[in-house]
Amino acid sequence: EPPLSANPNIRDLLCALWLLLALPALAQDIEAISSYTLNTGDHVQVTVFEEPDLSVSAVLDDTGAISYPLLGELRVRGLTARELETKITEGLRGRFLINPRVNVSIKEYRPYFVRGEVGSPGSFPFKPGLTVEKAVSMAGGFTSRASKSKFYITSDDSSAGEEQARRSATLGTRIRPGDVIEIEQSFF
Repeated sequence: EPPLSANPNIRDLLCALWLLLALPALAQDIEAISSYTLNTGDHVQVTVFEEPDLSVSAVLDDTGAISYPLLGELRVRGLTARELETKITEGLRGRFLINPRVNVSIKEYRPYFVRGEVGSPGSFPFKPGLTVEKAVSMAGGFTSRASKSKFYITSDDSSAGEEQARRSATLGTRIRPGDVIEIEQSFF
């Protein structure tokens, strides 16, 4: 008798089940990316269609601003990519272009940091979908003295309007750009 995976109906059912299980995590990643707010160190790509002189690549400076042709210095910290598109579109419309078509994408996110009981503490390039477990792996794994259950994250989320808040985390906790992950020492 052929294996279950050879049966097209079973294979389709397994694929559908896998999609149903993966959709919540995918939806969470899409929501996090679309609501992501820009901050110092983020690298954005601004493209104005059919206007190559107005298309720029820029890194947000310490004040959370970028320099943009015709519009000068734009304060963009705390804006989403879509809000920055709107800001540039409105700035160009009428005075400089009739109907500007602007696209903003994040070329490179600001780094995250891992400190404490890991092999190689430091800063690392952020990629969407990172968890504490993956971040610790990129930082050389746990040291022999590391707690495998006591982790803290300090976020610099400017959109929340909060001061940096330290919260406890698990290995599966998703991290954001600019987060500082602290791995505590185990006492046993």
